[in-house]
Parts: sequence; C-alpha cells; structure tokens
Amino acid sequence: MNRRVLMTAFFIIVISMPLLLVGEIPTAKPESVGMSSEKLAKVTEVMKKFVAEKKVAGVTTIVVRKGKVVFFESAGKREIEADTPMKPDSIFRIYSMSKPITSVAVMMLVEEGKIAIDDQVAKYLPELKGVEVFVEVKEGQLITQPTKREMTVRDLLRHTSGLTYGFFSDTEVDKRYRNANILNPLGTLAGMPKKLGKLPLLYQPGTRFQYSVSSDLLGALVEVASGQKFDEFLQTRIFEPLDLRDTAFHVLKEKLDRFSANYSPSDDGGLQVNDVPSKSLYRFKPRLLSGGGGLTSTARDYSRLCQMLLNKGELEGKRLLKAKTVESMTKNQLPDQAYPIDLGGKRPGVGFGLGFSVVKEKTAFTAIQPIGEFGWGGAASTHFWISPQDELAVVVLTQIMPFTFQMEFAIKPLVYNAIHKN
Repeated sequence: MNRRVLMTAFFIIVISMPLLLVGEIPTAKPESVGMSSEKLAKVTEVMKKFVAEKKVAGVTTIVVRKGKVVFFESAGKREIEADTPMKPDSIFRIYSMSKPITSVAVMMLVEEGKIAIDDQVAKYLPELKGVEVFVEVKEGQLITQPTKREMTVRDLLRHTSGLTYGFFSDTEVDKRYRNANILNPLGTLAGMPKKLGKLPLLYQPGTRFQYSVSSDLLGALVEVASGQKFDEFLQTRIFEPLDLRDTAFHVLKEKLDRFSANYSPSDDGGLQVNDVPSKSLYRFKPRLLSGGGGLTSTARDYSRLCQMLLNKGELEGKRLLKAKTVESMTKNQLPDQAYPIDLGGKRPGVGFGLGFSVVKEKTAFTAIQPIGEFGWGGAASTHFWISPQDELAVVVLTQIMPFTFQMEFAIKPLVYNAIHKN
C-alpha cells in the first residue's frame, strides 16, 4: 500500500471518529463490568409481568455500570389504543425528574459567580423580600409572622424554603396556592415570584423539608442570573454539550410518533388513558417553563445526564460542573430538624442534597440501597437512581399516574443483586 493510500485511509478514519464515538455511552456484556447477564434478565421478566398484569402500559429500563450500557430494553406498548410498541427511543413525560436538571443549571451559575448559594433569594427575585410565615386563621383573618431569616438559594435547592406546592396537602397555605393558580401553564416564570410574594410561607425557612415549587423558582432565578430564557440556557449549556437530543419542554411534530401515552388505573383493574400524543398539550411549547416538572426525555438522554454526574461533572470531554460541586450536590444537605424527607410519609434514612434524594443511613426503608445512592422520580412513575460506590446508574421509565414506586421497588433489588460481590 503506497503512502497516498495510507494517508487517505488515515483521514477517512479520523473524519469518521466523531460520528462513531460521540453521543452514545458504549455497550458491553454485563460480565465485563462485574454483573450477571442471567440475573439482569430477571428485569426483563418483571417488566413483561407488569405489562401483562396491566400495571403499566409499557416500560423502558437502562442500566449503566462503569461507563458501559449493560441493559437497555423495553416492554409493552407506547400507546395501547394505537397498538404501538414501547421502544428504547420512546419519549416520556419526566415531570419531577426535571428538578435535577434545573439544579445542575443553578450550580453551573454558582460556579461562574453569578449566583451565591447562600444568598437570599430576594436578592435575585425581589418580589419575595419580606414574605411572612403562616401562623393560623383567626376569625377569618390570616395571621402571619416575620421569618427568622429569609429563604436562600440553598433552601430552594433542598426544599427547605417554606414554600409548598398547593396539591400535596390541604393546609390554608396550599388552598391559597390553588386559588392563585401558581402553576398555571399560561403563566410565566417572571410572573411566579409576583404571585408567591403575596402568599405566606408554610414553614420558617430551613426548618422543614417541604416539597414545593422551589425548583420552578430556580428556573426564574436562572433567567435573571444568566440573562437567557430558561429553555435557551438548558439547551445551549446542558442539552447540547451532553447530546441530550430528545429532552425538551415539548415534543416536536416529527417526534410525536415516539411519544408515549399517559395512563392511570381504571376501575376494572386495567388502564385508562389520560393523554395521547396526537392530542397532547406537549405538542406545543408551554408559556410556563417548569423547572420543577415540565420536561420530556428518553432513557438514553437521561442516562447520559446520570453518567455525567457519576463522572463528577464531565461526559465525553465536556465538563459542566467541578467534581467538588457534584459531591456537594449529592450529599445530604438537610439540617437535623428537616431530616428525613417527608413526602406523603417519612422516608427514614433518606435526606436531600441540592436537587436529589440521598441515602444517608441504613433503615428498613433503605435496606437494599447503598449509602450515598442518590436519585429522584417523576409524577408519571419515572425513576432514576445512581450509586457512586457501585459506579451504577439506572433509569426506569413508565407513564402511569398517580405516582407509584412499584417499578422501582421491583427492579432495584434485581439490579443490585446482579452485581458480582467480590
């Protein structure tokens, strides 16, 4: 072979490399990264069983260990009525799995010095200055008291701001959230602080874990600190660098044939459809860019976000965060009086970092989870968890409401059991 032919071959290989290497986590046999193929196959059995029993319409699961995809399968239907199969590239409503992405955006701005994590939120969103705390309703009048300290950016990240959601409980404050329609999809991020500034806090900042619209406020904070619209910031600073191709606040027309329908249990023990792709509001870009629950994504995309976090801020040469920042985000940040988290019941042993639940200690609730595991879920029963000590990331996506742990609790022990114990 002469020199010219060799050089031509060399340049073809070099030019082709980005197409071959960029954008996908490599696959490998489970045994090559210390896992059992036979035991992982039980995940497939469980997925099919849940579909057969009509607990879910369809499900997609991806398992990544030591930087390699070792399991990536789907079962059931993306849309039962249209008889379309669930596939690995199906798009899901990830709801509150949007929150970790929003937290990453905020911490990027913290690293750049545009936000200080212990600053008062009112420094950036002045409408929240002087908001008081609910005490009681007396003779039809709302009684409040001043805060002992103002809520901080850290409070928003760990849900100790004193804010609430409006639909998880029926307190006087939650009723006022509902009346004010805080999460009105026709509203805007800029308008949310104005609404919240007129309402009392449910608790003193820093004293309780209270799941809330905190992450939506963080989206407003990103816009103020960055000077960009929230969706533009996410697209240019996170989605494009990580090659998250299908993660967005709405589903483009050309991708609707991959969008999953959403279901809930029916009275006859089956499933009833809540939202179908052909009629879904997700076809349109929303006015309210909800950092707390507005995104759609795929198992492939979200696993790349997880791998970036496992790599402590970097993926395929693109660094989004410093290692020490990720370490801070993924350790318990709750003060003793706010620990453990309480969301429809206490979760003993589980704290909260800056955007993620974190396993802090072994309890009956966390028996199968390693210390340090972090993750979260979404309202349509989507789940992810990451175990740094096992170099493991798992994403399990379904579309069933109301939220249930059923798939996570069924699959999680199978995945951990598939790891070879040295």
